[in-house]
Amino acid sequence: MALFTKKKAAPERPEFEVLPNHLGIIMDGNGRWAKKRGLPRNAGHKEGAETFRAIAKECAELGIKYVTFYAFSTENWKRPQEEVDGIMRLFKEYLLEAKRDFVKAGDNKIIFIGERDGIRQDLIDLMDEAERDTASHNATTINLALNYGGRQEIVSAVNKLIKEGKTEITEDDISANLYTVPECDMIIRPSGEQRLSNFLLWQAAYSEFWYSDVLWPDFTKEDLYSALRDYEKRNRRFGG
Repeated sequence: MALFTKKKAAPERPEFEVLPNHLGIIMDGNGRWAKKRGLPRNAGHKEGAETFRAIAKECAELGIKYVTFYAFSTENWKRPQEEVDGIMRLFKEYLLEAKRDFVKAGDNKIIFIGERDGIRQDLIDLMDEAERDTASHNATTINLALNYGGRQEIVSAVNKLIKEGKTEITEDDISANLYTVPECDMIIRPSGEQRLSNFLLWQAAYSEFWYSDVLWPDFTKEDLYSALRDYEKRNRRFGG
């Protein structure tokens, strides 16, 4: 299986006059997708991983500079152990495929954001290797949020600043010490839910939101294009 395998026949790629510089995507609905089909939840996660590959590649082809995918939150450890183990197996498969197939992935940079505590060492080693191997790439930066929480990210930034001896902290200080930069222009959430779920809390201060009832495994390039067409029409005032 290639790093970015095609899941469905690709629609014709449209031209966009305006694209988000930083796009956030909450990959939601894998479990419900599986339940609707009488399958185990991990079957939904496997199908969702294929969708991730296709959408990540398409974002890069479109020229979006930063894309952050919400893969596994700090709260997801509360799920049944069998489901967590299945997600981690899929994650390892992705990392091994990425290691073998970076040439086909293009000039894209891969960064893993979140805390490393609780993640197996063999996965951490693969994550570190993927980041090293793509560190010099300068096309799209693909942030994969694993063991991530927006509150945790802000606390981590503040603690870094305290260790540096800061006694007064500015917004710019926090922004400079987050896992991801720059601020997020648009957040896509499929599956019918309409909440952030602790995702990019600081960076989403002025994000545009786009919701869809489509479950993540069924999310297609055409759904991505619909979201981006909608983004083009937004009048962004940033509070002004």
